[in-house]
Amino acid sequence: MRIEEEIQTRKFRNEQHKATVNIVFTSNWITGILEKRANLEQITLQQFNVLRILRGQYPKPATNSLVKERMLDKMPDVSRIIDRLVAKELVSRGKCSTDRRAVDVMITPKGLDKLEALEESMMMMDVLQENITEEECRTLNELLDKLRGHEPSISEDFQGK
Repeated sequence: MRIEEEIQTRKFRNEQHKATVNIVFTSNWITGILEKRANLEQITLQQFNVLRILRGQYPKPATNSLVKERMLDKMPDVSRIIDRLVAKELVSRGKCSTDRRAVDVMITPKGLDKLEALEESMMMMDVLQENITEEECRTLNELLDKLRGHEPSISEDFQGK
């Protein structure tokens, strides 16, 4: 469905305005789908993201700070997320051998199983394959990478650039 129909508007100031609204709307739409899918497995999106990061490190452990810097959502309290994953036995925690102030975190076999069970659903393979071709996905990825190529400064934001 076109963005105009989704948000019930007839006009945007220009294509850039429309693209901004469309990106924000689509991001929220995707997040809603992913939250529902993660909830079916009694985890949050942030917990899923931590599990994916830890699987990428496996069999090596990771520190909280490494997990935090790799998170897609930079806002969450990583320690609290890891506490919840430890309680679910999806992650284990131990002393860091190289830095006694740090804690090593590692995904457990149960965490690996949970991640494997969720992977295809959380990567929205069904939605993507139904609506967008492989080539369109490649183009979309290139455009999104290009869009993030320049992060405006705060002064530029206020000047409308």
